[in-house]
Amino acid sequence: MTTPTVLTVCLGNICRSPTAEAALREAAEHAGVDLRVASAGTGSWHVGNRPDRRMSAAAAEVGLHLDGTAAQVDAAMLADADLVLAMDRSNLRDLEQMAAREHIDTEIRLFREFDPEPGDGEVPDPYYGGQDGFVEVVEIVRRTAREVVRHLAERQQGSA
Repeated sequence: MTTPTVLTVCLGNICRSPTAEAALREAAEHAGVDLRVASAGTGSWHVGNRPDRRMSAAAAEVGLHLDGTAAQVDAAMLADADLVLAMDRSNLRDLEQMAAREHIDTEIRLFREFDPEPGDGEVPDPYYGGQDGFVEVVEIVRRTAREVVRHLAERQQGSA
């Protein structure tokens, strides 16, 4: 059985998707589930940059460590993933268009489809707001990451 690969995607890959990546790693480790996780952005503005310092601070408050540098999603990343999780509908649309154009059939979904709490389906972008927005994103992605990992573990057990 191969280890599933999950790719989280937001706009610039410095706030939401690296936090979701870290939260998925945390949840997988806690659940004892093997999982490969990466993150990327649909835009190129922040390629090579470290995660936003405000997001890193909010994540560190709960023990999440954001590492790596921003990357822009490409067809190879989409094709290599078993599941791609978009942070909002705009990201989802961009990813679906790229997949169609490149004939890639990887499963692409909104991250918050797995959120156990009701919401509008999107992880809000905290970039232009205050610190509370970053804290909210950490809360959303941590609880949702646990459900994503549970879903993947169940799916693996079903195919075993």
